Amino acid sequence: MAAVTEGSVGAEGSTRAARSTGTPGSTGAAGSPGSARVAPLRVRDASRKVPGVRQFVRYHFYRLMPEWRRRPAEQRAADRAEFAAVVEEMAGRDGVILRSYSLVGTRGDADLMLWSVTERLEEIQELAASLNRTALAAFLEQPHSFFAMTKRSSYVEHHVHEDGAPQEGRSSRLIILPTERRYLFVYPFVKTRAWYRLSAEERQRQMDEHIAMGHRYPGVKINTTYSFGLDDQEFVVAFESDSISDFLDLVQEMRASEASTHTVRDVPSFTCVATPIEEALAALG
Repeated sequence: MAAVTEGSVGAEGSTRAARSTGTPGSTGAAGSPGSARVAPLRVRDASRKVPGVRQFVRYHFYRLMPEWRRRPAEQRAADRAEFAAVVEEMAGRDGVILRSYSLVGTRGDADLMLWSVTERLEEIQELAASLNRTALAAFLEQPHSFFAMTKRSSYVEHHVHEDGAPQEGRSSRLIILPTERRYLFVYPFVKTRAWYRLSAEERQRQMDEHIAMGHRYPGVKINTTYSFGLDDQEFVVAFESDSISDFLDLVQEMRASEASTHTVRDVPSFTCVATPIEEALAALG
């Protein structure tokens, strides 16, 4: 899959989507012929408070062990009810976003995904611990799990449309605001180290290209989160859309861009279907 991060796509809460990028004929190293200007080193004041509230985000992927389906129907029903009650209790708390998705039929190594968003890491830990204590947990594996935080994007902050209008959604970059769209497409993403050595101007130029490409897909909304030092990836991107074909076309189009030369990894990718937790569990058997 093409790498897409920190840009913007479309209207109605528009997708801020763009991929890490590179310059043809350039290695990004300082002083090499044809290379882009290297970004200066910066020192951050550790005593300065980071502005704005930031959220913790986790994507929990579960795979059901087939042995569970051999349990009597009454036990399976009780297992599903207990697991669903834990999810619903957490989802009902103030300040917590908890969405459930089914991957039955779209992925071979995962059946269920929970998308949790909160300002308190303790709530993500509490959810995981409470689910671990359910009877169903004895039959669940977690083949994938991505942990991240929200962060203001400098690329979106400085982007303007070709007609001179400012970029949409600047104020919401620190806050995840899910829509009611049917599908969620999730994948981790890592850029090349050379990307971070490019000047801010060069990176902005390349990101502007991706933002402009993304505007052609107003029905796709991105949620970009950051994992530097927190997990194995640098970003986790989650696209919301009612159209699978729109998302496929968007990603394919961005593969041909300058950005693709700075993609290290953007797999595994997951097509998740928004499903109430009771229905998602019922699909397990």
